[in-house]
Amino acid sequence: MNRSTTTRRSWRPAAAAAAVLAASTAISACGAGTDRESSEESTGSSVGVTDDTIKIGGHFPLTGVAAPGYSEIPAGAQAYYDFVNANGGVNGRQIEFLVKDDAYDPTKTSSVTNELVLQEEVFGIVGGLGTPTHGAVVDFLNDEEVPDLFVSSGSRQWGETPDQYPFTFGWQPDYVIEGKVIGQYIAENLPDAKVGLFLQGDDLGEDGEAGIRQYADGQIVETVTYTPGNTDIAPQIAKLQAAGADLVVGFNVPSYTALSQLVSLKLGFQPQWIYSNIGSDPDLVGSLLADFSEGAVKDGAALLGGVITTEYMPGIGDDDAWMQLWEKVWDEQGGKGDLTNYKIYGMAEAYTFVQALQAAGEDLTREGIVSAIEEVGSTFEGPGYGPFRYSADSHLGLSGIQVVEIEGSGASKALTPVLVTDLGDAPIEEDDSAAGDAPPASGLPEVEPAS
Repeated sequence: MNRSTTTRRSWRPAAAAAAVLAASTAISACGAGTDRESSEESTGSSVGVTDDTIKIGGHFPLTGVAAPGYSEIPAGAQAYYDFVNANGGVNGRQIEFLVKDDAYDPTKTSSVTNELVLQEEVFGIVGGLGTPTHGAVVDFLNDEEVPDLFVSSGSRQWGETPDQYPFTFGWQPDYVIEGKVIGQYIAENLPDAKVGLFLQGDDLGEDGEAGIRQYADGQIVETVTYTPGNTDIAPQIAKLQAAGADLVVGFNVPSYTALSQLVSLKLGFQPQWIYSNIGSDPDLVGSLLADFSEGAVKDGAALLGGVITTEYMPGIGDDDAWMQLWEKVWDEQGGKGDLTNYKIYGMAEAYTFVQALQAAGEDLTREGIVSAIEEVGSTFEGPGYGPFRYSADSHLGLSGIQVVEIEGSGASKALTPVLVTDLGDAPIEEDDSAAGDAPPASGLPEVEPAS
């Protein structure tokens, strides 16, 4: 399906890994085990559920370096939950959404997630944001058998191995399939390009590289990585330049898109850039360029004109029925500020969660919602391109991606139809299943309980 010109959007964070968290998470989980066990004996697996309410939680960077953009995601989710509550809730229950600030610090993620699970006794964690941050708590959540739904990150670890993490589900396309689609685009449309890879030194970069190499391995002339937090990336960019790369693919967060652009300007390095979806939001990158250059770059968004990236759902600027729903929800239930693509991301995730609740039925349990997503989650609808991949064998999210080019105005134009694929040797195929999709007139999903 070809999309008309749209405004860019991006959502996903990926920042510095924090291995130290594993130890603190394990200690927290072990220390809480007995108390949790006695609580489970009295409340069963319907912790956080009453006749009238469902209490869920999530960790997000409301403050700190990752707050710009990402702090808006829970605001969008809250607006949609309020919209659902105003229309009767789900099976007569109101959704209570508790948001904790982890400042994108894995140590804090562990602390606030422990609070949500052990003190607040939430039913589940929904939309927890970040690869290194959520990676610090995924073992704890699965050990506690807490539904860990629709992680706001594209790491394949959230869905590739359900036997290891049976309570965890991804939501958006993972970095590997995004890399596959980008790699195929390069091989088919830029076969003579000398490709350099600019990668974050964690799952984000590793998974993206793995996908690209499936299709464009022979074109890669240099690969460099950066450590999040180290802002001196001049050596990496100079190395790409010295290798003769005339096309650079970046799997990095927005701040490093801005840094890579600034360093390239200083070095006179002008390759064709392709950035992963998470690093290519023109508005956010533009503001970062202005900040990092201390005002020398006046219109940072325009600097991204000609950059190639991907997208996986419509956003601001699209003439789309889903956009009309999100605008209605924000008008009726939103807080301060305008509707943004980050808020839309939160709404879309919340819409999926409401479908999961409906599929789980009136007798809501932790185990029941996991089983329901595995059974019927692949049929869930929403604004995302391509179907979800949920089953007993896969907890991976959306499968559809479109390659687009950012224009000088910050809008984007489609370079490919929507393309769907999966991990491994799964082929990349065109998909128009989302063409003409629209939400129900009520704005509320309609899912029958799973068997």
